[in-house]
Amino acid sequence: MITVENLTKIFIKDNNVVEVLKGIDLEIASGETVAVLGVSGSGKTTFLQIVGSLDRPTTGTVYYDGVDIFSGDENMRAAFRNRRIGFVFQFHHLLPEFTAQENVMMPALISGMSRKEALIKAESALTDVELGDRLAHKPGELSGGEQQRVAVARAMIMEPAVLLADEPTGNLDTATGQIIEELLLRLNGERGTTLMIVTHNNQLARRMSRTLGLKDGTLREL
Repeated sequence: MITVENLTKIFIKDNNVVEVLKGIDLEIASGETVAVLGVSGSGKTTFLQIVGSLDRPTTGTVYYDGVDIFSGDENMRAAFRNRRIGFVFQFHHLLPEFTAQENVMMPALISGMSRKEALIKAESALTDVELGDRLAHKPGELSGGEQQRVAVARAMIMEPAVLLADEPTGNLDTATGQIIEELLLRLNGERGTTLMIVTHNNQLARRMSRTLGLKDGTLREL
């Protein structure tokens, strides 16, 4: 489903060339669960952002079902992300002035869906993450774990084929983090969503079907 070919990423900092990613090749099949491990600063987030088309590689490209996601302009990539990719980050990035339901419905509204249909889909998505009784609560009225579950519901409202998660449990205590782990794996099992998680959590990594290590700009199977 996802093919990464000869991916490199170079940054220029203080007149120094920093090669973060060095010719990465990777194939991920539909429905796979993949963990990417690596120390802080190893380029894990950069790699995830490129796979999700949030950032461009210096060279190389990423294909989804044979389509080069960098062949078009940013408007095309934004539309592609909205339809095909869900994102969950370490920090939930919810809008504090909106309710849980309103936060979740944002991607649907951006896609052009009617407000009525978006409200229904948001309610369904929040029910899926066991927050059907928190629709009208604003982020400040929710616990950290509940806020992250809202973020997962927002990522899944468009029923994306791929879910990319960057340290989704990194800001949570162990027990709450395990709830998020179970939720992500359940979504993969029930919907066949391809799941790639950047994490420091070895326990979570062991539950994935594949574990990859990113070190010195290269990616290898662990």
